Amino acid sequence: MLLSSSPAAAAALSFPAMAGRSTFLGGQLLFFQPNKNPFTSTLPATAISIVAKATTRRENRTARHERIRKKVNGTPERPRMCIYRSNKHLYVQVIDDSKMHTLASASTMQKPISEEHDYSSGPTLEVAKKVGEAIAKACLEKGIAKVAFDRGGYPYHGRIEALANAAREHGLEF
Repeated sequence: MLLSSSPAAAAALSFPAMAGRSTFLGGQLLFFQPNKNPFTSTLPATAISIVAKATTRRENRTARHERIRKKVNGTPERPRMCIYRSNKHLYVQVIDDSKMHTLASASTMQKPISEEHDYSSGPTLEVAKKVGEAIAKACLEKGIAKVAFDRGGYPYHGRIEALANAAREHGLEF
């Protein structure tokens, strides 16, 4: 995509040092790329095309999760409760990051939860509440009362919120 009339393109044309760099213009991340082959392009060899970088929702979520993981760590006293949400299932683990051990886990694939609910439309809020109840029960049996909540880059809404609230109601502190 070429934006020759835009101020950014004009700036890029006047500053050849901008080639290969990125900037924000109108809320989109733009990369300045010099045209490599003047024979296949109708543009002069000195022109620069501006290409918007496309990111997927999954890439955005993993970037959020990486930022969260820099701040949230599991210790033996306060392990990290990590959530993974797929289209079909929910998975929760309580992890001691200092030893890299999973202390407790629960998911919608466990028999008590999977036999009780229908998965024709994927996990619902009721299923998320059951998983939150199961992880709280598993943690309290092992003597874990406090956890650090890691939402995994997902918004704190819907199934994630229902799971967290159910775990709180059944005795976990976070």
